[in-house]
Amino acid sequence: MTKIILLGANGRIARIVRQRILAETDASLTLYLRDIKRVMPIDDSRETVIEGDVNDYTTLTQAVTGQDIVVADLGGRMTPLAATIVKVMTTANVNRLIWITGLGLYHEVPGEFGRWVEESIGTPIMDDTRVAAADIETSKLNATIIRAAYMTDEDKIDYELTEKGTPFKGTLISRASIADLIMNILKDPEQHSFSSLGIDEPGTDGDRPY
Repeated sequence: MTKIILLGANGRIARIVRQRILAETDASLTLYLRDIKRVMPIDDSRETVIEGDVNDYTTLTQAVTGQDIVVADLGGRMTPLAATIVKVMTTANVNRLIWITGLGLYHEVPGEFGRWVEESIGTPIMDDTRVAAADIETSKLNATIIRAAYMTDEDKIDYELTEKGTPFKGTLISRASIADLIMNILKDPEQHSFSSLGIDEPGTDGDRPY
């Protein structure tokens, strides 16, 4: 039985992934977050919940040990989070990571939209996400980095992927689509190994996301 841990288990993508894991697989699931009340009740037969901060090395190590796949749906300063996750997974000998982040890590967003992304998000946040991703990519972890366009809560699954080194395409993506990509990887963890994927909804190209 596959063992999956969701870091930031109350995140909007993580919540979709959680429900789909329970509905579509027989995997066991660990929910890791700072306030466990947010994910209660749980399915005691398949789920474990752990209250903790991802920056808490000791608690996170205990939670990650024995897992097969780590899915991170996190916010805040990403560089220390990524550094802790890499250290914990390396120590615990857990190799497979799915890391959700935003677009623009490699200045891969072309044209006016790319300029607007840099300006609207701001240099400190962009630099933080870039350092975090670089720390993951230079580790020995088998990571899939998901670089998402501007996210919506639209209840639809429709997406295209771009590889690292190619221009990003559209401006929008639904969280349901991101969750679908994650589910495909969870069902076949060899998919998209050691990769960084841009994800967007086809036909949403433009200068602004809305």
